[in-house]
Amino acid sequence: MRGRRTAVAVAGAVVAALTGTVTGVPPAAGAARADAGGRAPDAGPARFQQQEIAWHRCQSGPDDTVGKELDDAKAQCAEVTVPLDYSDPGGRTIKVALSRLRATDPGRRRGSLFYNPGGPGVPAMYLTLQVKQAGPAVAARYDLIGMDPRFVGRSTPLNCGWPTVSIGSAGPDRRAFDRSAALAKDLASRCAVHRDVLPHASTRNTARDMDVIRAALGESKLSYLGSSYGTYLGEVYLQLFPRRADRVVLDSALNPDLFGPDLTSTTGPAVTAVLENWAAWAARHHGRYRLGATTAQVLATVDRIGQAVTRGPLRVGDHQVDSRVLPQLLWNVTAGDSDEAYGSFAADVRVLSEAARGVKVTPTPVLEQVLTGLSSPDADGSASVQTAISCADRAASRDPDTYYRDIQAHRADEPLFGPLTRNLTPCSFWPVAPAEPPTRVRNDVPVLMVGADGDPAATYPGQQAAHRALTGSRLVTLRGAFRHTVYGGLFAPRNACVDSAVNRYLVDGVLPAKDTTCSAAPAAGRR
Repeated sequence: MRGRRTAVAVAGAVVAALTGTVTGVPPAAGAARADAGGRAPDAGPARFQQQEIAWHRCQSGPDDTVGKELDDAKAQCAEVTVPLDYSDPGGRTIKVALSRLRATDPGRRRGSLFYNPGGPGVPAMYLTLQVKQAGPAVAARYDLIGMDPRFVGRSTPLNCGWPTVSIGSAGPDRRAFDRSAALAKDLASRCAVHRDVLPHASTRNTARDMDVIRAALGESKLSYLGSSYGTYLGEVYLQLFPRRADRVVLDSALNPDLFGPDLTSTTGPAVTAVLENWAAWAARHHGRYRLGATTAQVLATVDRIGQAVTRGPLRVGDHQVDSRVLPQLLWNVTAGDSDEAYGSFAADVRVLSEAARGVKVTPTPVLEQVLTGLSSPDADGSASVQTAISCADRAASRDPDTYYRDIQAHRADEPLFGPLTRNLTPCSFWPVAPAEPPTRVRNDVPVLMVGADGDPAATYPGQQAAHRALTGSRLVTLRGAFRHTVYGGLFAPRNACVDSAVNRYLVDGVLPAKDTTCSAAPAAGRR
């Protein structure tokens, strides 16, 4: 992880489908509106694949710092026209924005490598710069393509005008749960104005957009690097277009049979394991953080904070932390397992512990940033589009009692994170149904999968399920690591063994002969 601030953003993206936390590069402003487009004489899908891409500079104006960085790196940007609804290719169209960084060794260029960092709903145009920095040998052989998925960033952005970015935890009782359900219902109703485009926000359509761009680029096949939600996008692409995939790497793969509004319901135990690992680290640093001299004492400190918020909100600077917000703050233990990340989180917990004792406190800079974000409106639409993608991929139960019963059933074994991860989402009240059933991923396309066995978001059982579904895959497991994503230091500490496996495959086409493991460098929690 390049820093705690970045780590918090990535941890937020993991739970975005549930909490609506804003993450990633800020999208360009604009209301969601499908391009009128009109109907062309040739209304078939081939006309989209045969379009000529008009590359241009990336900076759209003097305040566009993201575009300026891309221009400074000699990237090119463009917009590609795709159908709003692929079952009606002669109908309305939308624009999908992309960036391209040319291969630095054109004489040995292999093709185009698409990158998706996750989310769902995180813009990818800018992040190709990080891929180039993380894997220079990869950047030498491939044009790096960053595509903002449909309705994200610069790709015909969708914005429901939500007054908050987060539903948060269901809290300790039925009254608190009912408040979260009322908020979810209100947020869903605000998206009804976009009911004509919402069914088409699916991952299946984003995969189809990728294939249109592949063809428009003149590539017979595409290579792909996806992390977190980006692995599900890759899984869906492989299922829809198995013969058009070249070299595919899935970093921290999600279970393709579970992706949708309720995916996070499986993550509570993994997040608890990260919290316990951090607590062991904090106990060894008791002299600095004063949270407890043993793992049990540190966890008891966290429990006391949780008990305090059930009696009333904690005052933290200018913010109030209640039972809806606290689990979201504690979720940030998943931001990384380095000393830096764990130390920053310990400082946050220390502030919360003091507040629970009635002491007047000032939040750390990171805690201030997170609390401000959670109390702010969804100005750029990031939370609403993240939710729209999940709702379009898989239908959620429309009976709130289903969620409340599930939360109650797990109060004993998941007292802290269960009411957060198992809470309902706006998808339970969504104004439209998915246009298509979920994608059943089952194929034998060669794939390299990498991931940590202590991943709090792409849980290891989920990675193994994806591995079984992709029978041509090889899995490289980073043992003893409590982090989400493992390649290239993009969002977590680098591991030479993982990087070597990925680079060898992307550059030389060599898959491991069998599943294998890498050892984490001594992680913060194990020292």
